[in-house]
Amino acid sequence: MARDYARTDRVSQQIQKEVAMIIQREVKDPRLGMVTVNAVEVTRDLAYAKVFVTFFTLEDQSAEESIVILNEAASYIRTLLAKRIKARIMPELRFVFDKSMIEGVRMTNLVNQAVAEDERRSGDVEEDGEE
Repeated sequence: MARDYARTDRVSQQIQKEVAMIIQREVKDPRLGMVTVNAVEVTRDLAYAKVFVTFFTLEDQSAEESIVILNEAASYIRTLLAKRIKARIMPELRFVFDKSMIEGVRMTNLVNQAVAEDERRSGDVEEDGEE
């Protein structure tokens, strides 16, 4: 019988929660805007953790620059994480920009445009029929 809730899933959730708190409270880099930790993927051997983040960036800063800043602070964040989570193995953290939010907004806009175009066309057909 397969397990419903794998160990890696539990570790991922715990790491996500703790990394979000660490970034919010402990990382004091003024170059970093507001960071949201969306998800964490941990390898089966718990050696690596891919941390998916999105940013409310500062005016002149790109997401790539923010990712570089976080990856430079990854060892510090990992050290603080090891103090909070009692685990024999603490995964190496890799921060990745999560494009799913941007993609979701783009898809919503496309759907809205398609619906508006359909409504406009159906309005044209009705007006042509009335004449």
